[in-house]
Amino acid sequence: FISTVCNFMSHEKCLKNVKIPCSCVAPSLVRVPVAHCFGPPGHYKRKFCTVCRKSLESPAFRCEVCELHVHTDCILFACSDCRQCHQDGHLDHDTYHHHWREGNLSSSARCEFCKKTCGSSEVLSGMRCEWCGILAHAACYVIVTPECTFGRLRNMILPPNCVQLFSRNFSKLHCFRISENMQTESDEDDDVDGSTQGSTKDIQISTDSSKQTLKIFDGNDAVKRNQFRLISVPRIAKNEEVVEAALRAYYINDDQQEYELQTFTQQVLLSDDVINRNDAAEDSNLGSVFRESIPEAWIIRAKPKDEEVIRIYPAWLKVGMAYVSLRVNKDSTVQTVIKEVLPLLGRQTECLQNFKLVEVLMGSKQVQRMVLDNHELMLNRLKDIRKTSIRQMNQTRFYIVENSKSIVQVNLFVGGLPPQLSPEEYTNILKEELAIKTNVVSVSHVYQAQGAVVLQISCFSEAERIYMLVKDTVVNDKPLNAVVIPAVMASKIPRNCCPILVFVNPKSGGLKGRDLLYSFRKLLNPHQVFELTNGGPLPGFHTFSKVPSFRVLVCGGDGTVGWVLGALEEIRHKLVCSEPSVAILPLGTGNDLGRVLRWGAGYSGEDPYSILVSVDEADDVLMDRWTILLDAEEPAEGAENGIAEPEPPKIVQMNNYCGLGIDAELSLDFHHAREEEPGKFNSRFHNKGVYVKVGLQKISHTRNLHKDIKLQVDQHEVELPSIEGLIFINIPSWGSGADLWGSESDNRFEKPRIDDGLLEVVGVTGVVHMGQVQGGFRSGIRIAQGSYFRVTLLKPIPVQVDGEPWIQAPGQIIISAAGPKVHMLKKSKQKQKK
Repeated sequence: FISTVCNFMSHEKCLKNVKIPCSCVAPSLVRVPVAHCFGPPGHYKRKFCTVCRKSLESPAFRCEVCELHVHTDCILFACSDCRQCHQDGHLDHDTYHHHWREGNLSSSARCEFCKKTCGSSEVLSGMRCEWCGILAHAACYVIVTPECTFGRLRNMILPPNCVQLFSRNFSKLHCFRISENMQTESDEDDDVDGSTQGSTKDIQISTDSSKQTLKIFDGNDAVKRNQFRLISVPRIAKNEEVVEAALRAYYINDDQQEYELQTFTQQVLLSDDVINRNDAAEDSNLGSVFRESIPEAWIIRAKPKDEEVIRIYPAWLKVGMAYVSLRVNKDSTVQTVIKEVLPLLGRQTECLQNFKLVEVLMGSKQVQRMVLDNHELMLNRLKDIRKTSIRQMNQTRFYIVENSKSIVQVNLFVGGLPPQLSPEEYTNILKEELAIKTNVVSVSHVYQAQGAVVLQISCFSEAERIYMLVKDTVVNDKPLNAVVIPAVMASKIPRNCCPILVFVNPKSGGLKGRDLLYSFRKLLNPHQVFELTNGGPLPGFHTFSKVPSFRVLVCGGDGTVGWVLGALEEIRHKLVCSEPSVAILPLGTGNDLGRVLRWGAGYSGEDPYSILVSVDEADDVLMDRWTILLDAEEPAEGAENGIAEPEPPKIVQMNNYCGLGIDAELSLDFHHAREEEPGKFNSRFHNKGVYVKVGLQKISHTRNLHKDIKLQVDQHEVELPSIEGLIFINIPSWGSGADLWGSESDNRFEKPRIDDGLLEVVGVTGVVHMGQVQGGFRSGIRIAQGSYFRVTLLKPIPVQVDGEPWIQAPGQIIISAAGPKVHMLKKSKQKQKK
């Protein structure tokens, strides 16, 4: 047997065991409607559409938060059944049930209940819980206990009932801070193109002369947008057969007796151009000589009724029943409906004025709510919805809701402002640039060092206006950026829960960040995953500022890790958990810090789930950080009238190493090459090739670095041997994993450790020497070990700190220990516990 609506297939003997809801009844089974978050259309291999169950050959959509995949023209019929990742003041509850999604499991998947395989790569089959990840057969999943415990990662997941976000006017992409530069076209265009072209894919325009293809619109809205579905019916089909085929094309399971088809010419609402555009009202006698002319385009309409049965859902979930059915006639108003429903819910003693009826349209991209007027006639309301779109009627619900003063509070993080101003000055800038209304907008937090503020806004439309305006605003030649951030209710976080805050730099190294963002949003709560190109690390730390205990996972190169550690250092005093431990998923080219902490030489596609388990089992270690003060004594070049100010001292933080001379010169050349053609630098292999090429060009150069600099270690002058590069190392890995200090024991120096408060100073004699160190044949020349260094530059010299190179003017460089040691996570040597 095959379903005429959603193509579900079953043996005759298996029919009685079918538990999967058809696409046409799926919307009625959703407990809490939550819209999906669709990125741009893409190609997804070996995946199936959740609505029509066919494979995704053409570009299709996937939800960025749950496992939903859907064709472009099926998107209108997708259920708004995404994961509920936060509370938004509507239907909030604290117990979590499994969030089942069907199919698209790997063929090796095993059922939790009967332990047999339950995945398939040929059809949609098997069920998976979106939170805890357990898998089950369609027949077995009904037996699994409904409460979800969040599985193995439960201590790392930020529980959804602890996160609050009022998001009415914001798209899902804004709520989850998914950067819109991935968005190719606007959603609107996708919809229009999708349902006009895409719908022809199912129905090959038949050359068989006994069949005819008709365009079907499901209401006035579809006509305006020119969104139709095609159906193929026999030329001598009865009217009922055509109506039934039209209803099935729109995933509607109702009785065809209640509907009729109207041709375009009977439409009053249409303007001439629409009629002509659809070739419907043109003189069609020119067509076939044999048959009477049949219009190509029809609208499906509901026949008028004198009474109907509607479902009313109680919005406070304390009631045992899911909904109440109620008969309405042509005299029933919204008020009479409320009056009849309350006794059925055991609320008969209460005043009618305390309740309202809310119409909810469960669209796949947005759940829209509208409070109905007490005097509106219910039958007229239903008639209007059906006139607009029969499909929308199928996705519309009525909720009875208690009138309560709902508090609206949208938190907007605004960055890119001038640093070190007072709260009043920031408020004045915002008043000037964004014309904020101070009666509904207040500044709740100020981050002066970073030039950022958090706004608390008590009006949705004002929040949306500011958000959109910030994107086009520039202050002091610097564009502002805005991020919608949720409020984390720390008091609700379970005792043993230590959620993980994930930062991903999608631009690092091999550009694998995009896929990782998607994977981590799926495995965790998307509100704990932050993209660093969208406002940097600060919005993430601010969101977690009240969380009593959390860990951090940084996905990026060593530069990204330094960026996050620097931001943590600056904001530490404002965090309840002031010393979170930091783990690394290395995405860069060198990844020396990642190597030392056993996270590997670079990410090569390991399963993100096992990475999170490794972070959970990792050991806490301490690491020194260093402050480098660069004080140029000579004025910067290019000054006017020959009288110039010297550059102000510059302070940078260092985690790994700092190089002067040849090492920094190579970095600088590589850096320039990458800036000229960034598109080519998308693989580690290519990046290293460029490094080698740059190095070979420098082989014959000789510089006498030891003559151009002086070194003082812990107040003592140190004589330098004949070298071309001087390197200060904090960790035992340099230049993509080479051991510069060497492993042999030495009576003069202590064995280096990353938390001993000492830096090792090593010299290299040139490019060839560096190549030998990289190859493991030699080590560097050991020069000194200490905790305070002063380097005097006698002429401009290339300098690099953790891979960031520049030319430093003559002057002093002072290196000393920075603040407290940082807590890092080192991957445990033991095999993961199964």
